[in-house]
Amino acid sequence: MATESVSSPPTLFLRNATGLVRGWSVRDSMIYACLATNFVTLGLYEFTYAGPAFPGGQLITSILISAVLVSFLVVAYTGLIVTIPRAGGDYVWQTRILGSGLGFVMAATGWWFILWLWAPIYGNILSKQLFQPLWATLGDPSGAAWFASSTGIFVVTLITIALAGVLVSLGMAGYARIQKWCFVGGLVAFAVIVVLLLVNSHASFVSSFNLEAQKIFGIKGAYSATNAAAAKDKFTPQPLGFGPLGGATLLLVPAMMFFILWPNWGATLYGEIRGASDFRRVFTGMFAGLWITVILTVIFLLLVAKTVGWDFFQNANAAFYNGNSTLPIWPYPFMLAGWLVHNTAFQVVLILALSLWFFGWVGTLFLSSTRVIFAAAFDRVLPDRAAEVSEKRKVPFYSLVLMLLPAVGLSAVYAYSTTFQTYTLDATLVIAVTYLFSAIAVVVLPWRKPDLWRASPASRIKLFGVQVVPVAGWVTIAFLGWDLWKWLTNDNYFVNNHDSLYFMGAMYVLAIVVYVAARIVRRRQGIDLGMINAEIPVE
Repeated sequence: MATESVSSPPTLFLRNATGLVRGWSVRDSMIYACLATNFVTLGLYEFTYAGPAFPGGQLITSILISAVLVSFLVVAYTGLIVTIPRAGGDYVWQTRILGSGLGFVMAATGWWFILWLWAPIYGNILSKQLFQPLWATLGDPSGAAWFASSTGIFVVTLITIALAGVLVSLGMAGYARIQKWCFVGGLVAFAVIVVLLLVNSHASFVSSFNLEAQKIFGIKGAYSATNAAAAKDKFTPQPLGFGPLGGATLLLVPAMMFFILWPNWGATLYGEIRGASDFRRVFTGMFAGLWITVILTVIFLLLVAKTVGWDFFQNANAAFYNGNSTLPIWPYPFMLAGWLVHNTAFQVVLILALSLWFFGWVGTLFLSSTRVIFAAAFDRVLPDRAAEVSEKRKVPFYSLVLMLLPAVGLSAVYAYSTTFQTYTLDATLVIAVTYLFSAIAVVVLPWRKPDLWRASPASRIKLFGVQVVPVAGWVTIAFLGWDLWKWLTNDNYFVNNHDSLYFMGAMYVLAIVVYVAARIVRRRQGIDLGMINAEIPVE
């Protein structure tokens, strides 16, 4: 028996089952999608740059156009999920449909290496949306400024990494509870903002802004000074509207993708979501998450126009964008809305409550990525230990470690090196490339894997007799290709930096090296990775 055990060939996959459990409902996936397309942590920050970069465009119109286009992405990803509802998402689909090496390189770069670089980006957002406004409101502007320093950013990033690690370590069920209460609490805090903007007038805002800016920062006439700073930079805001559908508005669409492109962020988790083979339920989760974000964003922008004043909102963004902001910290719109109530305790509680949008979102930094690493290890591309799952919480802890440790090291470099900060500019671009290859996968799926496609619920979704999912794939390829082209050719998106492109290219080379090394090692062990990737992973 001992001889037979030693001489028996290795099994195709690492073991007979993944060890993961379906701990999420479709509602959980919807909340995750809404938090991933986070209009608070991502949208508000992106508006600071998008408006001044493309002053002739209509922001709301560009958001609606972007959401319609991303809806096709949702349809395409839904088709892939219900066809192969396994943990690993893009990695599993691309390796099975496009090829073992190509799929690993795209997924490892887009879901593993690049997310290390997102840790300081998340940390920077937490600094600007919680620590800086909180310390300033508490009467310590110098303390707020410290959180914008290199050491401050590094400390906040370490806090961010620790929070993300703890949340992911809770397991899917534990994480679902945390994100649900953060989402509910964040909606309540947003409702308070809505009420404040509804019941107050523009004149009240001007008076409150001047009063609080002088009380907190010692700045007199801050409202007029902000408008003057924007005028000094020759910035002229475009009146808020829904048209015309001109070139400047269309140029805003690639900018909006920095916050609205992520409703499918949970696609790598569908091996752990109940109902993952039901097209309607999977589609509803991502689609609802996307459009809830859009509705909340439009409501907020319309109320900003009413009470804050659209010209002032854009002028404040432009002044910060050009480095001439009247306020010494980012003009966080929710902080400014809180100034309508002249009570420090209220303002502090409001900032803390609104930070729930961040704390519900922070786990997205590592959760989806760990499942890609897990799937690659389960396929034997990565070391076996990365596919080990804890008995109690069903968490791939070693996959989490492969996210945590490099993120800490690179965050230190990011915080203290402005040169390295420029290397991260193309981090979003690389993820979009990964999405692009999954869109290609869904288009070629019917002829590359005809039996698998015919058995898929996605093949039965038709409109006027035409299969919807491949068409959605073609639309997704077109709009992602257009976005990538614009990002690479227009300086206003800040993602066509040559050094950053070289660095991202090095990440792809690293993925190729890892894959080639794995092929060599596994071949010596009698394992054919190409054969493994021809099969669907077991559950």
